[in-house]
This record gives sequence, structure tokens and C-alpha cells, in this order.
Amino acid sequence: MTTIKAHLLSCELEARYKGAADTIAKSHFHALWLLSLGYEVDEIAELLSFSPRWVRALIKRYNEGGAEALGDQRIHNGTKPTILTPDALTALRERIKTPPDDGGLWSGPKIARWLAKFHGGQDVHDQRGWDALIAIGYSIQRPRPRHPEAASNEDRSALKKSFRPRLTRSGASIRMRLLNSGRWMNTVSA
Repeated sequence: MTTIKAHLLSCELEARYKGAADTIAKSHFHALWLLSLGYEVDEIAELLSFSPRWVRALIKRYNEGGAEALGDQRIHNGTKPTILTPDALTALRERIKTPPDDGGLWSGPKIARWLAKFHGGQDVHDQRGWDALIAIGYSIQRPRPRHPEAASNEDRSALKKSFRPRLTRSGASIRMRLLNSGRWMNTVSA
């Protein structure tokens, strides 16, 4: 049976699991809480759709670093952006004020090619172009294309239903109709 250090009690692990806002931390605390209840590593892996190796890695992280070692740790990996750098995004904001070299509209692949030139010819995936457009808050505003055989304004107005005003009845005939409809009942108490 695998054991964990007593950084937190079982009830505290449960509270962290149930109260976690981050989904990754929630699943990590869930695994450790189940382990504190006596579940085996293989059972936890099956219940949470983890591999047994990952459950053992979580146990090791928890035993070495406590509760702070759980959750999404990618923010602490020490890397900096290499393609979407602040300089590249600033230059891109200026560049998209003019049309692309091949004409047309800016798109993700065109931005990716521009970023590749900006960074000295390194290979840039098309998705990074879309990510760059999102990062600078750019969205393509273009009207929808019109079908070449679309109806003219006159044709469209001929197809529309004509508006006929509804015939109104006098108030007395409406009241009479209500009186003739049957006994009034309160539907709230029914």
C-alpha cells in the first residue's frame, strides 16, 4: 500500500478537492484524498482516468512539496515566449494597419509567415498566427458575401407578405364571449 505524508488530514484533502476552483488541482486533490481513504494506486488511476505512473508522480510531488506542489505547475516552468514576444506583437499592430503583401485580408497563415520573417526565417505554425491576432485583439470585420443571383430589392418586396390590419371587435362582444365560455375558475388553487 502506498502512503502519503501527513501534510494534510483526509478531511482537509477532501475539502481542498471539493473547493478547488482549478480543475487540475481538483483532480490532484481528489487522487490524494482517495489514497488517504485507503484506495490503491491502480484503483485511483482507473477511477480518475489517470495512469498509475501519474498517480505515483502526484504522490511523490505531494510527499516532497506538500499541497503547494499540486495543481497546474506549468506557470513555473521558467520559459518566456519565443514567437509572440512583446516586440513582435507591437510590430504586428503597426503592420496590420496596411494590407498584406499579397493583397486580400490578414489571416492566421499570413500572420504566421510575417512572424517567421520578423524572427529571421524560423518556422512558425499557422496556429501561432491566429494566436497573435487574438493577442492583439484583431478581428476581421467583413460583410458576408452576396450571392451573384440574389433577388433584387423589388423582387424581395414582392415576396414579402403584405400587412393587413387585424379587425378589431368592440369591447362588448369580447365580454360576451368571455361570459359564454363557461364558469370562471381560479386556476391557482386548482
